[in-house]
Amino acid sequence: MDPVIARKMWRTLEPYHSFIYLAPQTQHLDYFATRAAGMGPVPADVVVATFFNFAPRLVAASVPRVWQEKSPEDWSAARMDIVDRTLREVVDVSSTAEAAVLARRAAEACDPAGRALFAGHASLPWPDDDQPHLVLWHAITLLREHRGDGHIAALLMEGLDGCQALVMHAAAGDVPRSFLQGSRGWSDVEWEKAEGWLRERGWIDEVGGLTDAGRVARDEYEETTDRLALAPWEVLGPDDCDELRSLVRPFSRTIVEAGLLGLIR
Repeated sequence: MDPVIARKMWRTLEPYHSFIYLAPQTQHLDYFATRAAGMGPVPADVVVATFFNFAPRLVAASVPRVWQEKSPEDWSAARMDIVDRTLREVVDVSSTAEAAVLARRAAEACDPAGRALFAGHASLPWPDDDQPHLVLWHAITLLREHRGDGHIAALLMEGLDGCQALVMHAAAGDVPRSFLQGSRGWSDVEWEKAEGWLRERGWIDEVGGLTDAGRVARDEYEETTDRLALAPWEVLGPDDCDELRSLVRPFSRTIVEAGLLGLIR
């Protein structure tokens, strides 16, 4: 199977998961607490390591304080409650059952070895079968974290740290610097230091765009990410992958059109 299918699956499925970080309904949730909860009440250094591209001081502003406010189990439950209520507002949840079965089969085929954040999420209980919209969300979350852990490995193989990886992302023009830098907590000094390192390496130009060498390098680590994320989709097979994409695409489109990802500027 062509590894590019892993990227296609991620792009189609991602909005069904990622509204939890961006929708107005979710802004009272603590990002670090809810996403790290599956790993237990871990210290800030573990969150810094597994989340990778967030400034350590931003993590330290939440962790470990959040474990004193609520247990990891309560943070996970609060997140799932928001997921449930938000999806019910925008998606026909009665039509999610078929996609949930396929996505769960793919998620359960993921190997946790070397993927700490995925493993933490995989330790959480599955939603009940009579809530397929939540089964689908949890499955897509697992698949997303599995891919994310592989992506970090690919970035490390290229010698990139978290801030440098974000600068490369911004240089590609996919997401603006203002959002990436602001949401991850890096200062202008830190960002510019990362730019300087990448400029010396020949990967970005004087105005912050990717050079030809930078595009080659980015293509290489994105292709590595795809290869490392391919296993669950090989288990599902090409036909069921196509079917899952076709089933989830309308849900993702509805989520985007409802403005649940509208905080990216």
